[in-house]
Amino acid sequence: MLDKIKDWHQQRIIDNSPYSLESWHKVAQDIDILNRLTQSELEQLIELAILLLHEKKIQGAQGLEITQRMKQSIALQACLPILNLGLEWYKGWSSIIVYPGSYFTKTSRTDEFGIVHEGHQHRSGEAWLRGPVILSWRDVKHAGARDGNNVVIHEFVHKLDMLNGRANGFPPMQKGMNPAQWTQIMEKGFADFQHNPKAGINSYGATNPAELIAVLSEVFFERPEVLQDAYPDIYQLMVEFFKQNPL
Repeated sequence: MLDKIKDWHQQRIIDNSPYSLESWHKVAQDIDILNRLTQSELEQLIELAILLLHEKKIQGAQGLEITQRMKQSIALQACLPILNLGLEWYKGWSSIIVYPGSYFTKTSRTDEFGIVHEGHQHRSGEAWLRGPVILSWRDVKHAGARDGNNVVIHEFVHKLDMLNGRANGFPPMQKGMNPAQWTQIMEKGFADFQHNPKAGINSYGATNPAELIAVLSEVFFERPEVLQDAYPDIYQLMVEFFKQNPL
């Protein structure tokens, strides 16, 4: 009964969306990586995006005015990783903050002597545990172009990783997946990537296991053949985790 009520409530949200179906298709046409989806998959993605915009507030920072088209572009790309998982994978937080371009954020690091070093870091996005996703619009509007770089996918995959605590490269497993196998394959891949950078894969993935899974997810959805060639075992893990096979 509860599932039926939930389904009815979500369908009502979709039916009463302020965004026309035509506008969704126009926005989707400008995101190259969505071209591989079937008509049924695209309709499913649009419905997820409508529900995401109902649940999450998107607001501009530094005076940025958020348009309807901007919201739709962000939502479509954000929902691609959860296309076959469901919106509950983005539970526990409520907002998306968008800056006009890259921005500076304060950083704090403790060295081996216990001394705290504070500074600033240039960023195009970040995801906070139980907090917002933050994005640079300059980077978002060029995302989805099959170049292996997608700040929206990157930060929203961090949110999946954070479902069981701080991002560490070990998100909750799908039913039937082997956590030990995930750990073994990802640790091996991380160790290799730190010493053997791969063409077409952002070297930022060598920072830590959490960044590796986010970077490889960008490649998985944008240039899957690159990930398949570089790390076929990791590609297969992502097929099982996302329940999608971009190839």
